[in-house]
Amino acid sequence: MISLWNKMKGGDPRPKRIPVMEIFWSWLGSFLGIGVVALLHEKLLAPHDLVMIIGSFGASAVLIYGAIASPLAQPRNLLGGHLLSGIVGVATFHWIGHIPWMAAALAVSLAIVVMQITNTLHPPGGATALIAVIGSKQVHALGWLYPFVPALSGALVMLLVALLINNLAKTRRYPLYW
Repeated sequence: MISLWNKMKGGDPRPKRIPVMEIFWSWLGSFLGIGVVALLHEKLLAPHDLVMIIGSFGASAVLIYGAIASPLAQPRNLLGGHLLSGIVGVATFHWIGHIPWMAAALAVSLAIVVMQITNTLHPPGGATALIAVIGSKQVHALGWLYPFVPALSGALVMLLVALLINNLAKTRRYPLYW
């Protein structure tokens, strides 16, 4: 029997180095994806006290521009993960937001379950749910708009950039499936 300690040591060889051109395409995609969402936020929504960019998009950028072959980076996961997790987060905040620690834990845990049931697991979705609970007064003021703007709309903008940038490179193909 393999001991717990031996399991934690790992054993697989280290992954190969990422080719320089792959790094370039990841950088370009993430720069443009986050840049466009941030620009839309700054120019269109911030003057109206709305939000377009949230912290979980940083983690989404890693997946959809840097790990494009991952099942967690596919469009269904990106869009469904953010939308469903946003809904779970807002619902949890409304239901039990007066107990912040419990609302935070419940929002993330329920978001994971919902994403697993719907086959839309996207790790940044956990952060999207958490932001709905622990976010600023500005985020809380969005209420049921939050799952759509910023969660879904920002993810959609990032997806459009990912479709363009990831397919410009001869060595890349995105998505693998919808």
